[in-house]
Amino acid sequence: MSELDERETATVTTKVPARLDRLPWSRWHWMVVIGLGTVWILDGLEVTVVGSIAGRLSEEGSGLDITDAQVTGLAAALYVAGACSGALVFGRLTDLYGRKKLFLVTLGVYLAATALTAVSFSAWWFFLFRFLTGFGIGGEYAAINSAIDELIPGKYRGRVDLIINGSFWLGAVAGALLSVLALNENIFPPSVGWRLTFALGVVLGLVILLVRRHVPESPRWMFIHGRAEEAEQLVTEIERQVEAEKGEPLPEAGESITVTQRHSIGFGLIAKTVFRSYPRRAVLGLSLFIGQAFLYNAITFGFGSILIRFFDVSSTVTGYYFAVVAVGNFFGPLFLGRLFDTWGRRPMIAGTYVLSGLLLFGTAWLFGAGMLNAVTMTACWCVVLFFASAGASSAYLTVSEIFPMETRAMAIAFFYAIGTAAGGISGPLVFSGLTSSGVVSDTVLAFCIGAALMVAAGIVAVFFAVAAEGKPLEQIATPLSARDTGGGAA
Repeated sequence: MSELDERETATVTTKVPARLDRLPWSRWHWMVVIGLGTVWILDGLEVTVVGSIAGRLSEEGSGLDITDAQVTGLAAALYVAGACSGALVFGRLTDLYGRKKLFLVTLGVYLAATALTAVSFSAWWFFLFRFLTGFGIGGEYAAINSAIDELIPGKYRGRVDLIINGSFWLGAVAGALLSVLALNENIFPPSVGWRLTFALGVVLGLVILLVRRHVPESPRWMFIHGRAEEAEQLVTEIERQVEAEKGEPLPEAGESITVTQRHSIGFGLIAKTVFRSYPRRAVLGLSLFIGQAFLYNAITFGFGSILIRFFDVSSTVTGYYFAVVAVGNFFGPLFLGRLFDTWGRRPMIAGTYVLSGLLLFGTAWLFGAGMLNAVTMTACWCVVLFFASAGASSAYLTVSEIFPMETRAMAIAFFYAIGTAAGGISGPLVFSGLTSSGVVSDTVLAFCIGAALMVAAGIVAVFFAVAAEGKPLEQIATPLSARDTGGGAA
């Protein structure tokens, strides 16, 4: 009996990967980007809204008996715990049943949980549905990153993946500005405004669902899972659309690949492949996720509290400050993304991680010395996160392209879950206490923890990052189902 799966179907030779990788950029690729990539806008909206409305939720008349620390600490940790759990559950299902089925299901979970959050009548209800909202978003990470990397040509993969992941911050801008409007008591009562911010997430999600219905299954997943004929037909249709748009025939596809089809891959083999065949890549993935999770939690979950406590900024206008920081975050992947495909993965990943960590150390020193005000503090955060956002986005790109295709969604889910659990569950609990204490040295410590882990991850990337720029996925990591493979690489 095969270690891969006892339900072997056939051995097929195909040029599907080469045919997809030689496609020029087209309207079809834009449809994929819009249909799949916009989920990060929803995630950005979710995280930012909660941070921006934390002060209002804890005020009398909000309709919830909840404290500021519970919103920025417990609720944030539950959201991340849900995301980690959802990534693992849906990541496994994505590898088993396909990308398309799961990216429709996960969006449905998000929509239902967000709608129920909007009608929260007690703290426990709010906590429960923050967890379930995260559960849906976590599943999105595994399903969406898998599909994007398998549908986007290799020469564009780095910049597209970074910009898509960076679009989280477009949602953050929307959430920040929306919170300013929703928290204006001259427009909405205190118990209504914050609910409308979650309701908007539902509306955006429904729009995305309409577009996403037209995004196809990954042909790469299909030909390995016994659906080679469908994969060939799908790629032929894509080629027809692209040729019609460009008005010229496509160049010849490159090399073919021969695989033994399987319906599924055992979980044990996935774990053995990731950690035994690719140990250096596993260390790299964990380092990148832990570093970025701690840095972002050091800043974002205490953002509003820092401005209010240390700079006397009103809770009704913190959204403006966060919107400025969010724009800086989006500009990072937007302007630096191309360099990950041209200069290369190793220098750009290592450089963005180390530089953002050093800049955060500098910000901590200036803050501790009392040399910053609300505006200059926000400016410092913008500079730090310009580089950190590109680095954090590259973490998702990295783990989605450096492991064999059969393990892709599960690898994304695992590294996201472990790295984010370390920084994203413990982070809010630790940092909310530090930043809400009102003691300057505590907030400085929070910044230094995030900065140190970011620098450490960058150093790991110097030695372990993979030169994946411009390469087909099958060259970066040979599929487990491919015939005549010689095993993995470190």
